[in-house]
Formats: sequence, C-alpha cells, structure tokens
Amino acid sequence: MAGNADLTAAERYFGAIRAALDGLDIFLNNQQSPLYKHDLVAQTVSEYLRRLEASFECWRNRIGFTDRFQISRAESGFPVFQNVLELENDKRDTRARLAAIPPATALRHEMADFILRHRAFPRDLQKSMAERIYLEAVEQGEVFSPFILPVTIRVSVNPKTMRPLYVVHWGAFDGASNLPLIYMAIIEDSSDGLVETLVGKDGKLNPGVRIPLPVGGLLNPELARRFDDFAAKNSAYSLSPVTIATSLDTDFPELHPKQLRRVVLGPFYTTGITEHNQTVADVLERVRKPEDAWLLTWTMQEVFSKAERPGKRGLWSSEPAREEFYINTDDLEAARQGVSSYEQHALVPHEAYQALYASGEASRIFSGFKTHILSNGQVISDI
Repeated sequence: MAGNADLTAAERYFGAIRAALDGLDIFLNNQQSPLYKHDLVAQTVSEYLRRLEASFECWRNRIGFTDRFQISRAESGFPVFQNVLELENDKRDTRARLAAIPPATALRHEMADFILRHRAFPRDLQKSMAERIYLEAVEQGEVFSPFILPVTIRVSVNPKTMRPLYVVHWGAFDGASNLPLIYMAIIEDSSDGLVETLVGKDGKLNPGVRIPLPVGGLLNPELARRFDDFAAKNSAYSLSPVTIATSLDTDFPELHPKQLRRVVLGPFYTTGITEHNQTVADVLERVRKPEDAWLLTWTMQEVFSKAERPGKRGLWSSEPAREEFYINTDDLEAARQGVSSYEQHALVPHEAYQALYASGEASRIFSGFKTHILSNGQVISDI
C-alpha cells in the first residue's frame, strides 16, 4: 500500500484491522476467556490495544493527504516500522503544524464556497482538512510508539524472601519483524533501602508507605533510568524471552526476575492485501463480505525462574544470586523460542472460519492454535 495506493484496498485494510483489534479486546474482557482469570494480563494487553487502535486511526486519517503508507504484506501484515517512526516524529510538532492550518470551520466554509464557485471538488482544501484531522488525532491519542517506557502496576512482598515484588510492563514495535510486542515482568528487589522502606516486620507491604500506582518506570528510583535503558535495548523480537530475562538478571544484581511474559501481536492476514500465507489468502478470497475476510494471530510466551541460586560473599570476591530459568526441552518449539511455555492464538470472524472449514484447510491452518471465533459481537473459544 504505497505510492498511489488504492483507497478502496486501504479502507478495506483499516476496516479489517479495526474489526480484528475490537474482536481481540472483546476476547480479553470476556469472562469465559482463559485470560480473564489473569485479569492483570488482560488489562495490560487491552491498554496497548488502545494505543494500537489510536495509531491505526491516525494512519487512516493520514492517507487522506499523503500516499506514504506501507504494510508488511509478506510477513506481519502490520504497517512497516517507518510508519511508526513517522507517527512518533509527527507527535513532536503537531502544535506548530496545526497553527499553520486554518481551523476546521474555516476550511469547511472555504470548501463549500469553492464547490459553489468552481463546481468542482476542492482537493487541496480536502487534503488540508485531512491533515488537520490527522494532527488533532495525533495530539490527543496515546499511540503505539517504537518504544513505550516501563510502568510499575503492582507492588507486593514475597513472604518467603521478604523482598518487594513488582509487576512491570512495557511495549515495543519491532522494526525488523514489524510486530507490536508487549512485555510483562515479575521482579523481586533485594536493594537494602527498598527492603527497609517497603517491607514491614510482619512480612507485608508497609502500610505507612503510599504508592500511587501506576508508577512511571521501575518503582526503585535508583535503578529506574537504567531499567528504562535496558528495556529499550532488550525488547527486540529476535531476542528470546530467556535471553532477555537472563540479561536482566545479570545486569542488575539487586533485581531478581521471577517471570517474563511476552505477547507478540500478529501476523495479521486480510484478503487482497497480505501475501504471507497463500493457503489462507486463497480461502479468504471466498468470504462473501470483505470486512469479514481476515485472520489475526498472536503468541503468548512465558519464561519463569524455577529456583534462585544463592549469592556468595567471600573475603576476596563475591557472587550475586542468580535465577535458574526453566526451559521446556521436552517441547522442541518451546526450546526453540527460549520459553518455559507458550500459547498460539487465532481470532477469525465466523464467516471466514466457515470458509476455512469448508475448504478442508481449517485443521491444518489452525494446528497448534487456540482458535476463537468472532460472531455477532461475541467471541466463542475452545473450537
């Protein structure tokens, strides 16, 4: 979708991805959803979905005045990284650009006057209006940036270790794979100052310390900036979860990562646009309604610590505590991904699922996936 893009194809793509993200949000907030039991995960993923939806709304407005919009047709089905960078750059100078464009009411009057006087469509004014709508959306919305800084959303105490325990999340749009990534980590902190401040003698969180959650960054202020830098440099899709967790464990002697989750959104398939699975494409072509001819997949990866190797303190040298991460070597795919466990999910509209089922390809296409069907505003799982 570059150069003089086919606007009909663009609208079809934006309509399909919006329906897919809305469907995923329904799934996350469905009481029957397996994720609903892990409400913190569902809430966190929903937060990043809203950012992604805001980005797509901005990109949809943007094609009204520029033809620079590309999709990773043969791989992720999501916009290429350049679009994410341009959106981030546009956030920085929205006010100056808006000040240079007449207000919306003035543009509407000019457009009406142009049509009456010239009996033609005012394309230049329409582009100015589209740019204003785009910039206003960019200014108002929290978009999915190339990197979204960590946030601490929960604090408790591990009664066994008497350490504060944080739940932290952050996001990244991977530039190589063109995939949105969401990270969640459960981390214990053995910093003397934090243990003394946050942990009461009863082994519970000190009620005298007020923590206004969510907190921007890691709760530990002495490590927060370094943790931001670490997350920014270690969120690539090419890095396995166990590699990231091990690096975190090595780089921060005071932090003890007990669990790291990664949600990989995509690939996304839609008829006539994406080309990364010919079998899926051929079947989706048979779907009667173009707005129902799509398929969204995502992967949830998890690595957790099975034990903590105690640190050693000697006269001449010392060794910090280290986590022993569990990798399920009995599962070749889990071992390849570098995870303790993983789940692959697929969300598909009812009509598209019927077409896939009728083609005889459904069992092969959805092999290894937990399949969810979107029908009449509801998501049916365990198909």
